[in-house]
Amino acid sequence: MKSAILIPVAAILGAAVLSSLFIVDEREKALVLQFGQVKQVKEDPGLGFKIPLIQEVVRYDGRILGLPTTPVEVTMLDDRRLVVDAFARWRITNLVQFREAVGAGGEVQALRRLESIINPAIQQVLGSVNSNRVLSEDRTSLMNQIRDIARAQASNLGIEVIDVRLTRTDLPEQNLDATFARMRAEREREAADEVARGGEAAQRVRASADRTVVELTSDARRQADVIRGEADAERNAIYAEAFGKDPEFFAFTRSLTSYERALQPGNSSIVMQPDSEFFDYLRSDGGRGNPPGGAAAVQE
Repeated sequence: MKSAILIPVAAILGAAVLSSLFIVDEREKALVLQFGQVKQVKEDPGLGFKIPLIQEVVRYDGRILGLPTTPVEVTMLDDRRLVVDAFARWRITNLVQFREAVGAGGEVQALRRLESIINPAIQQVLGSVNSNRVLSEDRTSLMNQIRDIARAQASNLGIEVIDVRLTRTDLPEQNLDATFARMRAEREREAADEVARGGEAAQRVRASADRTVVELTSDARRQADVIRGEADAERNAIYAEAFGKDPEFFAFTRSLTSYERALQPGNSSIVMQPDSEFFDYLRSDGGRGNPPGGAAAVQE
């Protein structure tokens, strides 16, 4: 009889002892609740105790958690609209305050509350600057401002916001076509300006080259005329010197040149008087005797 009674009692006591024990993982934090009231906070990993059937253990993630926010449209200071979403990292720092703020919803409810804090902070910070700052290296300071605002407001939830990063800053779909068209028009205008400036520069180079050609040609002609004049002067000087040494021979050679030019082969005819001066050297004995070769040379 005693053994029959002790076995169930031992089983009940063993079940009661086991139900009074709980283990907190190193990645968790736990609260011991009694009728909804917090009776114990267990943040360190290890073994914990509670009153069976009266108290319950609620566990929360003690690690750093992430929150990808939903996209939100922001009107910038320069009236440009951007679609922005962010990624926040946060963790629970005060279990009691966190339980009172989110109730039985736990981390799911905390994500909703935290997103309702971060999205207005994004609109507040980005709405006070131009879009160029969001698209430049200065966006880091903007993200830090968003983080500070979210951290101050989330502290009432027992949450610490560690970091907030903007993951996307795009134009709304309805504005993309207009924006691309405006960008295309700007690029075409810049291209036309470059072409016009190139044409103007080419015209200046071409005009300079034409002016250089004219100057070089004029200078070359001037030099040619000078050289030609010097050569004519030298030639005339040689003729004059030769004429001065032997006027008769000079007259003879000039007459031979005239005969050569006038008496070309062909059907041409010359009509003149027999006593014309043109034939002086053909008639005169002095002309036949003085030049080298005599009359035979003249007749040839």
